[in-house]
Amino acid sequence: MEADYWQGRWRRGETGWHRDEVMPLLQKHWPALRAEKGASVLVPLCGKTLDMPWLASAGHKVLGIELAAQAVGEFFAAQGMQATPRATADGLLHTAGDIAILEADAFEVDEATYAHCRHVYDRAALIALPPELRRRYAETLYARLPTGCQALLITLEYPQAQKSGPPFSVTEGEVRALFSPHWEVELLERRDILDQQPSFAAQGVTTLHTAVYRMRKQR
Repeated sequence: MEADYWQGRWRRGETGWHRDEVMPLLQKHWPALRAEKGASVLVPLCGKTLDMPWLASAGHKVLGIELAAQAVGEFFAAQGMQATPRATADGLLHTAGDIAILEADAFEVDEATYAHCRHVYDRAALIALPPELRRRYAETLYARLPTGCQALLITLEYPQAQKSGPPFSVTEGEVRALFSPHWEVELLERRDILDQQPSFAAQGVTTLHTAVYRMRKQR
C-alpha cells in the first residue's frame, strides 16, 4: 500500500470509504471526549471527509493529513473554500478558516507538527491499513502525540477471510494490543451494521460490526 496505490484510487474515483454525510457515530460519541473549544483535532488519512467541517463547526481547529493532492483539492472545492497553501518541512499545508490539511505521508510527519494536537478522530485510517502497517502506524503517528491526548477511534470487525481489505477488520483485541500500555482504551459501543452495508454481504461477509473507542494517552 504505497502512495501510488491511494493516489490511483483517487484518480479512478474508487473512494468507497467516503461518506456523503457526517458520521453519526462521531456526532453521538464526540461529546464523550469533552473537547474544549479551540482545541486542535488531528484527522489522519482524512480524504475529503465531511467530518472535518463538522468538527470545525463544533469550535475546533482541524488538522487533516492526506497523501493524495486530488483529495485535498476536492475537499476545499466541495466546501467552497479557498485554501492558502504554504510549504512546510512536512509537506504542503493547505489552510482555510479553522481547517488545515497537510499534504503528506502521515508516517513521515515530524513529532513537532503533532505536538499541539489535543485530540484525534480516526474513522478511516487504522482500518485502511493492512496488519503489517497497523503496528507501524501506532508506533509512529500515535506515539508522537502528546501525553493527555484523547482519541475517538472507529473500527470495523468482520471475518477477514471472507473479504480482502481495505477496509480491514480490526478486533478489540488488536486495538488493545496496538495501543496499550501507552493509551487507556475504553470501548464505547459495538453495533451490528451488516444490513447497512450490502456490498459486504454481496462479497460473502456473514457478520459485520462497527466499534467505537475512546482512548487517552497516558505516557
